Amino acid sequence: MSNILYDDQVKYLTLFRNESELLTKEMEVYAAKNKIPILDWMSAEFLEQLITISKPKNVLEIGTAIGYSSIRIASKLRKKGSLDTIEKSKNNIKLAQEYIRRAKLTSSINILEGDALEIMPRMDKKYDLIFLDADKEDYEKLFYYSLMLLKKGGVLFVDNLLWHGYVAANSVPDSFKKSTKFIREFNKMFMNSTELQSTILSIGDGIGLGVKL
Repeated sequence: MSNILYDDQVKYLTLFRNESELLTKEMEVYAAKNKIPILDWMSAEFLEQLITISKPKNVLEIGTAIGYSSIRIASKLRKKGSLDTIEKSKNNIKLAQEYIRRAKLTSSINILEGDALEIMPRMDKKYDLIFLDADKEDYEKLFYYSLMLLKKGGVLFVDNLLWHGYVAANSVPDSFKKSTKFIREFNKMFMNSTELQSTILSIGDGIGLGVKL
């Protein structure tokens, strides 16, 4: 549940969720039970709408986890669209591959195993949309690599920029102080970038949306 919106608002919005997507619901339950961070469902629905509107051909995801957002992205791509997604956890990759198989999207999703900080500098493919959702301490470097790989007019979609509400809080729990510092610094860089038209939206855990100029 979001820590940005009021609980009553979240409960109200939940009434309109499409309950027909049984696989993604199963993945949400699994992620919650096993404490695996995935994209908030409201953010996922916004990302799906964005893909439907912008019609990207090539998408890059930085941080596959169990494949939840990968499936939601790929399900909205055009027939010739494809998603490259980077993940370093072998356990996550195994889970993601099985979920992707069950979603019948193996032909649209290409998992790149390894550290994004090592993989991205070697890539020469350009992308219409890049989704960044990785380790927070790596956000700054991954941001610059993303700009290198993003086409002009392309969209950069970044998760967790309100970070459970802590970026705007005067008091932050000790366990979140370091990560909150990283996100606060990233937000300044993201919003002041001369290469993007940027905004931060209070959807889910806070979405950064930038269009490359």
